[in-house]
Amino acid sequence: MEFVELSLRYLHLLGFAAVFGGWLTALLSRRFNINLAMLYGIATQLATGIVLYGLAGGDANHAKLGTKFLLALLLAVMIVIPWWKKRRTVAAGHFWAIGGMVLVTAGVAVFW
Repeated sequence: MEFVELSLRYLHLLGFAAVFGGWLTALLSRRFNINLAMLYGIATQLATGIVLYGLAGGDANHAKLGTKFLLALLLAVMIVIPWWKKRRTVAAGHFWAIGGMVLVTAGVAVFW
């Protein structure tokens, strides 16, 4: 069971890397767009995060995990809706908010 939990945690971190890496790639190319790495990364993070929360049971810090879930859900909305509407680019504030929320979510995970 420990191997399953560690594998899910690893996939969760890969999801973070995909979202942040996709955002950084778009930033460095100076195109404020939503790419597949961001889309698949946030889907991976949400899916693995929910399963990891279920595996934590009674030992979970519910306030921390609720905050992380809310931030991840907001990120998913900010990433998925422009993708569904097939927008080539998003507003600069929207794009920077995605990057900031990714970093805040990682900060909550590490420092809380």
